Amino acid sequence: MTVPMSVEPGAPEADGLVEVAFTVNGKGERLRVDPRITLLDALRERLELTGTKKGCDRGQCGACTVHVDGRRVLSCLTLVATMDGKRLTTIEGLAKGDRLHPVQQAFIDCDGFQCGFCTPGQIMSAVAVLREGHAKSDEEIREAMSGNICRCGAYPNIVEAVKQARS
Repeated sequence: MTVPMSVEPGAPEADGLVEVAFTVNGKGERLRVDPRITLLDALRERLELTGTKKGCDRGQCGACTVHVDGRRVLSCLTLVATMDGKRLTTIEGLAKGDRLHPVQQAFIDCDGFQCGFCTPGQIMSAVAVLREGHAKSDEEIREAMSGNICRCGAYPNIVEAVKQARS
């Protein structure tokens, strides 16, 4: 007689898929996924949270930045299988109803975007930069935000937005 073994969360089952349970923007989610799927693809394709953008898909542009347990991560380089038990925040989770997060409002006030493609990742990084205390000077803001590329060149306005949100 064979006793069935319990499967650890995140461990491959017979079909090769893994079950992952995590919280996204305050809502519990459970997915059965191929362990090779990135967090970015799971957010966009499985959970339909398309605010997180796929830019370079190589971790070089920052468009896919989200928060995992309060820390910013590049979701294109993060496997969703590693998210079991984690708390994620995407750009969709920053606002409280109709009230924008102060960084979102600052980006609007300071025109911290042009085409808008990089904006979700920029905002997610800016929130983390402020939380980490890396916004004491323009130079420090630029350095802390250097992993987020804006092809339109809205950098001066992004720095202004971070400074406005800081106060």
